[in-house]
Amino acid sequence: MGIFSKRLGVDLGTVNVLIYENGQIVLQEPSLVAVSAEEDDRGRVNVMEVGQAAREMLGRVHEEDMQIIRPLQNGVIADYEVTEAMLRYFFGKIAGRIRLFKPSVMISVPYGVTSVERRAVYEAAMEAGAREAVLIHEPLAAAIGAGLPVSTPAGDMVVNIGGGITEAAVISMNNIVRAESGRTGGLRQDEAIISYIRRKYNLSIGQPTAESVKIQVGAAVDMPEQMSMEIQGRDNLSGLPRTVAISTGEVVEALAEPLGTIAGVVKGVLGNTPPELASDIIDRGIVLTGGGALLRGIDNYLTRETGVPVYRAENPMIAVAVGAGRALEDPAILRRITQGYA
Repeated sequence: MGIFSKRLGVDLGTVNVLIYENGQIVLQEPSLVAVSAEEDDRGRVNVMEVGQAAREMLGRVHEEDMQIIRPLQNGVIADYEVTEAMLRYFFGKIAGRIRLFKPSVMISVPYGVTSVERRAVYEAAMEAGAREAVLIHEPLAAAIGAGLPVSTPAGDMVVNIGGGITEAAVISMNNIVRAESGRTGGLRQDEAIISYIRRKYNLSIGQPTAESVKIQVGAAVDMPEQMSMEIQGRDNLSGLPRTVAISTGEVVEALAEPLGTIAGVVKGVLGNTPPELASDIIDRGIVLTGGGALLRGIDNYLTRETGVPVYRAENPMIAVAVGAGRALEDPAILRRITQGYA
């Protein structure tokens, strides 16, 4: 890797893209792209806004004029051209207008990706302006970013709850020993809140409002302190705007199903872990990473469901990006990853 090259750890998530460089997060933006209904002069997708600017348009633009696209679904590329445009924009934002040296990137992919999906991520990164791209499985990156001693023979377990996917993995000697994925995460939780409010109050709300409910008053288990917030939506009978108050207890009820799926993923890995490594995990506990780890009480919920102590990483949201960046600087991990993907 060139001495003058930028080295970037990239968490390519369904909901957010985070980029790590030189010990810090240098970019954190929503994985959203606003595209015009009409193609550009070369017949390519006509990108209008990317990231936070595109998020602010959610639910506020006419679909015949402009679409707000989430180019990644369940942790993998659903729209290659838009993903490439998004990455090019983000790489350019970090490098500045004059890009003298192309970056070397370590980019995260879910554990369960196919070779075709993996190739799409690699090619999108290269087309977007990377000098070279290496792929790392998200659970391994999350474990490194959370500060777990992944190079030792002892077993560590990490559960990364992202926007579109949840992955649980047991890691030993820089290697994923057991892992499972579930297509549930933050977006599925938002959908559950939307459905609950529609059923109970006959009120329609958008994904940004549901996410705000989850962040402000949401929890995985009943909390000693009951909070509530007022939300606005459209009454499904009259079609007029209406305001209702939502409490923490209601959000706990709404999230029961998606959280049960997450618990099932964790139990599935624990049930297939070799006995010696399982013993290590009981002693060390399970570490939670990803944006979903920020939900109040989710550590207590998973401890109750699995019987194993569960802890939230110090900075769960940034763990994958930090781990990808650190892996790019670690020759032993880099060697193990490149051999694994060879």
